[in-house]
Amino acid sequence: MHATEKSLRGLVDKWLAPTHAVRTRVTRFSRLSLHRQRYVCVETSGPMGTLALFFFRHDDRSWRVYPPETERPAMASWL
Repeated sequence: MHATEKSLRGLVDKWLAPTHAVRTRVTRFSRLSLHRQRYVCVETSGPMGTLALFFFRHDDRSWRVYPPETERPAMASWL
């Protein structure tokens, strides 16, 4: 994945394609309560209406439109 595809700005450009005629802004940002993972909600308003997307921060420091997987307990055995 290229650096621009990992950055929040790069993903906003990719998914929302903001222009001067279309207003784009961060409407919400916080952390998920369970593992304190960050998220940002970006909203765009244009002639077709309003669209909001959530972006989630992953452990590799990239931003994606889906939340990171939760770590689950695992068992291992050694022979």
